[in-house]
Amino acid sequence: MGLGDVHTFSLKEARDRAIQLRQKIHAGIDPIEERRAARDAKRADEAKLVTFEEATKRLIAAKQAGWKGGKSENDWLASLTTYAFPVIGTLPVALIETAHITEIIEPIWKTKTATATRLRGRIETVLDWAKARKLRTGENPARWKGNIDSLLAAPNKVSKAEHRKALPYADVPEFMQKLRALGGISARALEFLILTASRSGEVFKARLDEVDLTTGVWTIPAEHMKGGIEHRVPLPQRAIEILKSVPKEDGNEHLFAGARRGKGLSEMAMIKCLRSIGGHGLLDVHGFRSTFRDWAGDTTSFPREVIEQALAHQLKDKVEAAYRRSDALEKRRKLMVAWAGYCSRPHVANGDNVTTLTRVA
Repeated sequence: MGLGDVHTFSLKEARDRAIQLRQKIHAGIDPIEERRAARDAKRADEAKLVTFEEATKRLIAAKQAGWKGGKSENDWLASLTTYAFPVIGTLPVALIETAHITEIIEPIWKTKTATATRLRGRIETVLDWAKARKLRTGENPARWKGNIDSLLAAPNKVSKAEHRKALPYADVPEFMQKLRALGGISARALEFLILTASRSGEVFKARLDEVDLTTGVWTIPAEHMKGGIEHRVPLPQRAIEILKSVPKEDGNEHLFAGARRGKGLSEMAMIKCLRSIGGHGLLDVHGFRSTFRDWAGDTTSFPREVIEQALAHQLKDKVEAAYRRSDALEKRRKLMVAWAGYCSRPHVANGDNVTTLTRVA
């Protein structure tokens, strides 16, 4: 075992240290093991100084491979950066307590309940990760049951869930007429989304090789689907016409090319399109799926399971789902053709279809 550098310790000091180490050996203590244990304890103490912000970024790095795209990562960072980091970002995870959690979420618990609920869950996940990494001990201070629930009212008691802002299906023909009058790829992408009753992420991420124009089928890969299961969408004629008409960019694999070279449309593209028609704030892009569901359920005789399958909803009845091996593509094709026909109905303004009758003597 080394006793130190000759330029640091004198011969007498080295002899004194040697005597001390021999005395430890005589007492049954291994000086080398003792030194190693001290180094390990120091490393452990330093590890416990990992801040909440650092722990969050390490957790995201570990989890992002299982997330779809970068949206989950962006959502996590945005909410935690806005609300959590100013309070506990620089605080070691080992020192975070329940009082810190309530300080973060209580100010927005009544006004932004959904955001606060997700935020609490994300903080809990980060602290669970920290405990699994031996960076903290004890109960999770962000845990809801038996902890935060005794300090704050239940989320469903504070605010009721808000449904997506959907356009009444009676107004769809007029809306589609306005939409088709707009130029630009974002307008065509929104029209395509409505005609296929799909989600915005599925359209933004859609690639040329997913579509077979000969059979009129768009096959969305599992990694682009909310439920993680491949979904085939039968395309009505108008949807095929849209895909044939939108401009293509060399080397760009997206169905709808964005402003940046090689990229697809941004997530704001359809929202801006809604704004240009006057629907921003009143309508939600995702709400058109509800519009389609209401129209199909109220005005058609298509079976419920066909309608739900058109929306790529998983059947809640596990027995029914087990027996349902087919995706009812051709039945869904008839449904989507009927929907496209309804969307294409000419809109007649009030009064334009009224003829004044005169009394005949």
